[in-house]
Amino acid sequence: MSQSIIIKNISVVDEKLNIDDRYDIYISDGIIKKVGIAPEDSTAVVIDGTGLTAFPSFFDMHVHFRDPGFTHKEDIITGASAAAAGGVTGVLCMPNTNPPVDNEEIIRYISEKAKQTGIDVYQTACITSGMNGQELADFKMYKSLGIRAVSDDGKPVSNAGLMRQALINAENEDLLLTSHCEDMDIIGKGIINNGAVSAKLKVEGMDRSSEDSITAREIALAGAAGVKVHIAHVSTEGSIGFIRDAKKRGLKVTCETCPHYFIYTDEKLEMRDADYRMNPPLREKRDVEAITEAVVDGTIDCIVTDHAPHAENEKADFEKAPNGVVGLETSFAASLTYLYHTGKISLLKLSELMSVNPRKLLGLEPVYIREGSQADICIADINKEWIVEPGKLHSKSHNTVFKGEKFKGKPVITISKGKIIYSEKN
Repeated sequence: MSQSIIIKNISVVDEKLNIDDRYDIYISDGIIKKVGIAPEDSTAVVIDGTGLTAFPSFFDMHVHFRDPGFTHKEDIITGASAAAAGGVTGVLCMPNTNPPVDNEEIIRYISEKAKQTGIDVYQTACITSGMNGQELADFKMYKSLGIRAVSDDGKPVSNAGLMRQALINAENEDLLLTSHCEDMDIIGKGIINNGAVSAKLKVEGMDRSSEDSITAREIALAGAAGVKVHIAHVSTEGSIGFIRDAKKRGLKVTCETCPHYFIYTDEKLEMRDADYRMNPPLREKRDVEAITEAVVDGTIDCIVTDHAPHAENEKADFEKAPNGVVGLETSFAASLTYLYHTGKISLLKLSELMSVNPRKLLGLEPVYIREGSQADICIADINKEWIVEPGKLHSKSHNTVFKGEKFKGKPVITISKGKIIYSEKN
């Protein structure tokens, strides 16, 4: 039996409550039993919520925990620790591990290891066997093992006919197919956005047509078949245009983006620091503006991190380093700082993007701060100012694009299933 918890005098982000009012939240046996005035319970842990805000805990539907195969970068335990510090109690891991996630043995290994983390770790499985792009994997087997999504993230399915059949098979098994939209022939040896900065640095660029063309292809394939598709980590003005148009036409297209795509441009790469390299890359001002507009107007369904840890020595060489940045511990703070505190979106909208919509897309039970709901809560100080220090992150790797950034807002306590799994004081 879990410890009872009383959170006193706290603001609550829920569409049925007034954010300007203060509430007590009483938690017992992992369930929210009361939102209002808490009953007496001498055994309960009491949290003073004065000046704090309670959110339904967040769900990041695009992370890389590198386990199995690359555990020098991250593993399920350290990845979950980073998630908890970011107010996240649920994640969806990508399948590009070693070996890739395409069989029962690996799926069960991840599931068993995740049980000790305190957070819900869901696994994406491969679209093609071995992520080789040649033969579709067994989607029926995936479904029987509790898999909810498929992707060849990092190795896009180049064969359009194979992708079309994958979309249909995924729909038949009620699996969300997530597409990493990238034409590898266009990318070539590019390492950053193709533009003025790549020319200045004399390095090969990753042309935006790579992302735009495959986004358009996936929309066309899904639209013609009448099935759903989810577009991963959108970064370009062009891709957003295709997605917005598809939604207006009633197609079953959803998408995500990451905080760095609505905050930074490729000018960050002028420092020749590989910690600012990811795939898709940081783009240009017009892309940042387009992504921000799409978050505000609802074209973008959710904010994710594409949390991609790499060891320090791997990121040492600007031109040879692997792509990817960590983000689980900074996503909420970055979004608060650049979207809420700038007046672009409300706290309720932020909750939809980081908590409600990701779970909805995966067919998971929603998380609310309401009586009878499971107690999954992020308690945050939305006005706390802090500076990102990579060495203090809980991830095994510290390759953050936000190093040295001053944010306003931070999770201070994370509760999962009625248990405190993270406290800033600890």
